[in-house]
Amino acid sequence: MHGLYAWLRRHPKLVDGGLAALLTIMGGGLIKQGAGVLGILPLALLLFGMVIPIVFRRAYPVGTFAVVILVGAIQVLVARRPAGPDAAVLIALYTLAVYRPRRISIYGLAICLVGALTALARWHPTGPSNKLSDLGFEAALLCGSVLLAWALGDSIRWRRDYYQALEERATRLEREREALAQVAAAAERARIAREMHDVIAHNVSVMVVQADGAAYALDHSPAQAREAMGAISRTGRQALAEMRRLLGVLRAVQSPAELGPMPGIDDVGDLLEQTRASGIPVSYRIGGEPRPLPPGADLAAYRAIQESLTNVRKHGGPLVAATVCLEYGEDQLTIDVTDDGRGAAAGSDGEGHGLAGMRERAELYGGTVLAGPHAGGGYQVIVRLPLTEAEQQQGAA
Repeated sequence: MHGLYAWLRRHPKLVDGGLAALLTIMGGGLIKQGAGVLGILPLALLLFGMVIPIVFRRAYPVGTFAVVILVGAIQVLVARRPAGPDAAVLIALYTLAVYRPRRISIYGLAICLVGALTALARWHPTGPSNKLSDLGFEAALLCGSVLLAWALGDSIRWRRDYYQALEERATRLEREREALAQVAAAAERARIAREMHDVIAHNVSVMVVQADGAAYALDHSPAQAREAMGAISRTGRQALAEMRRLLGVLRAVQSPAELGPMPGIDDVGDLLEQTRASGIPVSYRIGGEPRPLPPGADLAAYRAIQESLTNVRKHGGPLVAATVCLEYGEDQLTIDVTDDGRGAAAGSDGEGHGLAGMRERAELYGGTVLAGPHAGGGYQVIVRLPLTEAEQQQGAA
């Protein structure tokens, strides 16, 4: 049955053609009624003029209504009583209400009501024997049929528009959900890329420096070579531990990883010791009154120092020294990492993923990053982070 309905929806003219044929069969009464006055041919033309437009009613609802009303008006003038084909007027009005807005179909309703009253005045016999109740009944029947046809068509049009609006809204929400999912996935990929770059770049650079030192000292100073190899082993284990914490976030819920605390300002001392062990002197100074940062900003501060020291090892040259300064102000923490080496000009990565990730992380918490050559030589990175979550949200906004 569903297949039959689908086939009929794909062939609307076939359905409307059957409806027109039914009205034609019902029109035999009209021809017999007026054959003696006008003849069969004129009445047959009136009949076909009312029923043939019904075949094209879905494609041309306004044109169908106009033709049917025009032929119906001629019928009112030449015929005495209504017949079966007059139902084409109701079908045309229903179609107009279904396929056109209410501001258009309401004019069709008014035309049909006027036509019904005109036909009633034309067809209803006059004389003392005719009761007023009969006239009222016929008026209610004609006008009620017209109102019912228009109301049914208008209701179907409203329901169709309502369901169409629901479908469009569902489609729009689906597209918005897909877009939000893509934005969230891109943000997550960027966050993971920043974390992996910070972890891998820092620890691998330390391991490379230690490995070079161990290779140099292997022949004439085995003790120093052994110490450098131990530093490589410790750095590798630390890198694995941080990678394990990072990748644990990506694990499935069914097998959660054992997550350790993320590093922060309190872990800067170990970071500096690791850098000094790689052969780079680093001085450390704290100004103002230290106080705890929100967790996200705490990690951002640590990663900023880590990335800055990584760039010192990569681009500073063989005799570079660095200074790390933390200045606690009333409403923000200022991180200043300065070196006296060759700066970012020594390599192509000076403005690469590391500094880009540092800026993204700082902006996420309402902070700023300034990086560039230092006036006295070398390179300088200045990071400013708000100290409260409210200031971070306001700055990020």
